[in-house]
Amino acid sequence: MTDWKRVLRTDPVMADLIETHGDNRVTPAEGPFRRLAVSIINQQLSTASAAAIRERAFDSLGEVTPESVLAADRDSLRDAGLSRTKVDYLRNAAEAFRDRDLTPAGLADHDDEAVVEELTRITGIGRWTAEMYLIFVLGREDVLPLGDLAVRRGLETLYGVDDRAAMRDVADAWRPYRSYGTLYVWDAYES
Repeated sequence: MTDWKRVLRTDPVMADLIETHGDNRVTPAEGPFRRLAVSIINQQLSTASAAAIRERAFDSLGEVTPESVLAADRDSLRDAGLSRTKVDYLRNAAEAFRDRDLTPAGLADHDDEAVVEELTRITGIGRWTAEMYLIFVLGREDVLPLGDLAVRRGLETLYGVDDRAAMRDVADAWRPYRSYGTLYVWDAYES
């Protein structure tokens, strides 16, 4: 049994979720900028709305790279459903990727908080987006994104806790694999 699974199974709720949802893996995305663009588009949108807008925006971009975002016509991105603000946020992220090494290799020696600090220097990227990057791009295994509404609602439903301090206490049992626990909370919330 893998270490993360052994640790999570000490929590009876997590043990049940593992049985219900099978193996979840924290696997770094292949396209760091594309994955960051996904998180920017997903900000403050329902899953269904974000998916529809993302599909249209990515179709208009073709390959999702800093270069394609910077070369894209703002109106075509707006026509895809992005707000002016999100177009600006995507462009800010593209400029940051062009000017700094925000790839997994470039951030390899940064601890989680240093990555959050580096990414939140970009206008339009807050802690939630940076934490999504930690999990889905850098493959960091011990991230608990309590800024995520689905995580908070999932913890409330699963554990009967409704404040962030209590949620952190629940998730302490998952250390150093809180990202895996987060994946299971999302699965439970979405099912």
